[in-house]
Formats: sequence, C-alpha cells, structure tokens
Amino acid sequence: MGKIIGRKLSRRRFLSGAGTVAIGAAGMTAAVSGLDVLSHAEAKAVFAEKWPWPYVKLDPEKTAEIAYNEWYRIFCGGAVVSSVFTQLREKVGEPYKSFPIDAFIFLEGGIAGWGTICGTNAGANIVTNLIIGPRISGSEDGMLMGSEMMQWYSDTSMPTFTPKEPRVKGEIPKTVSDSPLCHISVGRWMKAANKELTSPERKDRCARLTASVAYHLVELLNNWKSGTYKTTGVMPAKAYNIQSQHNCTDCHGTNVPTPPTAKA
Repeated sequence: MGKIIGRKLSRRRFLSGAGTVAIGAAGMTAAVSGLDVLSHAEAKAVFAEKWPWPYVKLDPEKTAEIAYNEWYRIFCGGAVVSSVFTQLREKVGEPYKSFPIDAFIFLEGGIAGWGTICGTNAGANIVTNLIIGPRISGSEDGMLMGSEMMQWYSDTSMPTFTPKEPRVKGEIPKTVSDSPLCHISVGRWMKAANKELTSPERKDRCARLTASVAYHLVELLNNWKSGTYKTTGVMPAKAYNIQSQHNCTDCHGTNVPTPPTAKA
C-alpha cells in the first residue's frame, strides 16, 4: 500500500484487482484516504463477504485425478479443496482465485498430525459449506452435505478410486474405517495391510482415499446443482445431546462422556 501514496488509481483499475487484495474495507479506506480511489461505501461493497459461492458441474474422474496427485504436494485436506477449487478458478474465477488453497496443508494427518478428523472430511466440509452455504430452504445446507460425506467415509470400503497412473503399483487393500477419524481410519488400514505409516503403500492408500472422497464429493455437488440432491446428512449431536460421532467405543471404551439428562 505504501507504494501508491501520492498516486491516483482509477476506479476500474482498483476494482479489477480488488478480488486479489485480502484486506478489509475500513483498512483500505483509511490507507488511501485523500486519494481518488473509492468511497468508504464503495470499498465496503467491493470487499463485502458474498456467500455461498458459485458452482458449475465438474467431472468426478478428473477431480479425483487432481486430488490424487495433489495429495503428494499438500496432503489430504488441502488436496480435496484443491481438486475442486483449482477447477473453479478456471471455470468461475473469483472468489476462488483468491482462496489460499495451500494454507490447508495443516489438515494433514488428522489436523497437524494429531489423528483427529481425517483431513479429507475437513476439506470436503470446507468445500460444501462455501458452495452450498447456510440453510435457506429445506434441509439441504452445506453442513448436512458435509455430515453425509463423513458418514459415507465411515461406511465405505476404501479406497474406491484407482488412478490412471498410480505411484505405487499393485493392489492397495481396502478397509472400512467405521469412523471419520484419521487415527482409526489409517490404523485399521495399517493393521489390515501390515504396512508402516511411512511406507509407500500407506501414503498411496491415503492419496487414493483422498481421490475417492473428492470423486464422491463432486457427485453430490453435481446432483445438488441439478436440483436432484436429497441429503441423508444428520447431526449426531441431536441424537446424543452432545457433540459426537456414531462410533465412540473405538477410542473411549467404557469411558464415553455422557451429558446430563436433557430437560423436557
């Protein structure tokens, strides 16, 4: 910003670059005070949050291939986000061009390697909530599609997708996680495959699983765009009166937290 002090910017020039400048309207107005740029009201309109974001249908196969290869760059959660948003950058433009995809590398390993929610589930929820947004009519909001994705992840024998040019040749075993958690999902697979965490097979398994999630995510989004999507997503908290997943016993055993009895 210091470089433009004392210079004038045309409204058209400013607006053309506004989508790539991640600063607030108030800060922008203060920084360019006295310049012939935008009024406070105009700046506020330029930078106002617009949500949900536009979506056009994508090819699930292409999306999965992108996700598979991106796993080797930014891992599970970032790869799911990238597989969808890099395509929408080309097909839609903003706000996807300004979205910091690589920042979501922290979803690796169940968020910073802590083995909590699988990064693919977190990435899928980022995508569904930005594209579908809050509940406006009925019950088909982004959060419920995200919940449906997590249930599908838990119930499905994965990976379901095989890339055209896999980095690891040969068969990769499939397992059902029965949980949306990275620790359980990866741990079950490692036991079934008899492979260590650092093995090429485990890495490729997670890359293929990431591609599998991206594939199914785009299937649901395409159905939603066509107006044929009917969510099966639920909020487990409503059933258990505490934030939860449907399978607690793998981690907690008999020490499952129980909430106070809900008042009638």
